[in-house]
Amino acid sequence: MPAPGTTGFATARTQLPAGAGHGSKTSFWALTLGSVGVVYGDIGTSPLYALKESLHAAAGGAHAPTRDMVFGVVSLILWALILIVTLKYVLLVMRADNEGEGGTPSLVALAQRALGHTGGPVIVLGMVGVALFYGDAIITPAISVLSAVEGLKLVTPAFEPYVLPLSLAILIGLFAVQSHGTARVATFFGPITAFWFIVMALGGLGHLVDDLSILAAFNPAYGISFLLNHGTAGLLALGAVFLAVTGAEALYADMGHFGRSPIRAAWFGLILPALALNYLGQGAMLLAHPEYIENPFFLLYPSWALLPMVLLATVATIIASQAVITGTFSITQQAMQLGLLPRMRVQRTSETEKGQIYIPRVNWWLLVAVVFLAVLFKSSSALAAAYGIAVTGDMVITAILVFVVAWRFWRWPAAVAALVIAPFLLIELVFLSANALKLLHGGWVPLTIGAALVTAMWTWRRGSALIAAEIHRRRVPLSNFTRMAEAGSVLRAPGTAAFLTGSPGDTPGALMHNVKHNHVLHARNFILHVVTDDLPRVPETERVTVKPLSGVFTCVSVRFGFMELPDLPRALAVAGFDADALSYFLTRRVLVPSSETGMPVWQDRLYIAMARAATDASRYFRIPADRAVEIGARIDI
Repeated sequence: MPAPGTTGFATARTQLPAGAGHGSKTSFWALTLGSVGVVYGDIGTSPLYALKESLHAAAGGAHAPTRDMVFGVVSLILWALILIVTLKYVLLVMRADNEGEGGTPSLVALAQRALGHTGGPVIVLGMVGVALFYGDAIITPAISVLSAVEGLKLVTPAFEPYVLPLSLAILIGLFAVQSHGTARVATFFGPITAFWFIVMALGGLGHLVDDLSILAAFNPAYGISFLLNHGTAGLLALGAVFLAVTGAEALYADMGHFGRSPIRAAWFGLILPALALNYLGQGAMLLAHPEYIENPFFLLYPSWALLPMVLLATVATIIASQAVITGTFSITQQAMQLGLLPRMRVQRTSETEKGQIYIPRVNWWLLVAVVFLAVLFKSSSALAAAYGIAVTGDMVITAILVFVVAWRFWRWPAAVAALVIAPFLLIELVFLSANALKLLHGGWVPLTIGAALVTAMWTWRRGSALIAAEIHRRRVPLSNFTRMAEAGSVLRAPGTAAFLTGSPGDTPGALMHNVKHNHVLHARNFILHVVTDDLPRVPETERVTVKPLSGVFTCVSVRFGFMELPDLPRALAVAGFDADALSYFLTRRVLVPSSETGMPVWQDRLYIAMARAATDASRYFRIPADRAVEIGARIDI
């Protein structure tokens, strides 16, 4: 478990070789192409449903959209891309990097460092951000794959009964292959997604001639007029408009893997022009043929191209879903490192790519949740109502944290920071309010998921703190124990023992019980303290710190970054220790619920259930089973 008080967050939609974005030999254009597939996979599938759902909301689904609806919604989408994605994320938020890494949790680490403390509102914002990411990760695969496969209905209505079963088969297959890793598949992400954006741009460009007046949608007055004149319908449409920018947070989250410049080059050189052309083309086509509102994206293409486009769209949505799934593994690993979630088994799926990991338990929980949502809602239109709240909530949190970082970390005057951030925060609060109107029509899904996850994370963090306090209360200062142990008549066993502890100043429980009950002390004893740093990765030369306490006892501190998998034997071996000769002693705690501790009994029971489901510390730290010795200790919580 990380030491109490350690901080540092980061998340990513998917993983590339560590450091690929900064300091690697990978070429700029290779990184730019890679970012197209990974960073923009999610936002690249938004044209499948964003304009359609926005106009359905504006028109009430009862009739074809009017000209002012088309102009207004297209204008709102274009300006959402300009204001939220381009100005906020591409130009502003990406300036906030934690040793090159980005993402909402990384922003939390910067804010905590700037404020000089590790708890309070900032950590709560971090928990909420992580929880909303999970909500997004559950909904994205379901809505993306459903929206792509629904294009089959345009090929022939006979496919309609097979849309949901085929979507479920694709989703199940996608999760089933996660244990094999995504390194090989990721090689094709960039070229395929780049081709997808080019095809989208060509589809929109081909229909601009249907009604060139759609170019006037770049005038924001159309969007503002639409909102002022359409009341509740306008707000509902605004909530759907936000679907056009879902995935924008991936620009910041994946900054550490590609670098700021390649991501920006991809946005301005391909992604933004392709998205704008596609939405303008859909708008022009609907001005000429309002009856095409059923599925304006696929109807941009001639009938002979429908099936290839459905297949290409399905591949694009699988790529977008894959990126979200891999990002979920990443954020779970970091949450475990930071003590927000219990330890779970983490598998490496690549010998060369450090970020390629697989967490079986998370994978199957995610699959169950995604399949449940797909079966419950049955269509992308029904799921669209559930989508916006998670993403808008995450963006609001980002805006608040960027204000803190700009004010305290970048040393901007508070008034200047507020002046810059307030417009973005206001826009996103309006979007959040618009999405809140869908609360009873699916919006409850991410909120329920988020509330459950925040409760679990807060319970785990609070329970871990209570246990640490109880252990500290019972403590025997290490300095006192070492003097007594060395002065006593305890038998000396040959070899070296390593005793894991969360507090290097206290005597580890396993050491105390070993001497008390077995009356044995090894010839050499390491008090091994594992620290999760607030940096993404710790250099090997700085990982291990040794402090001799006496001829028998030595305090060894091992630091891991919050994006690293902790491997204790390897870290010690790299530092020059004979790791194969060590015997590791750990304390296995037997937890008993108590009404006299700091949490309600129901929360005690939740914490205990999470603790029982946690992976053993020996497995988590990669300690060989034949070198791990566990000694039990009862603790009331």
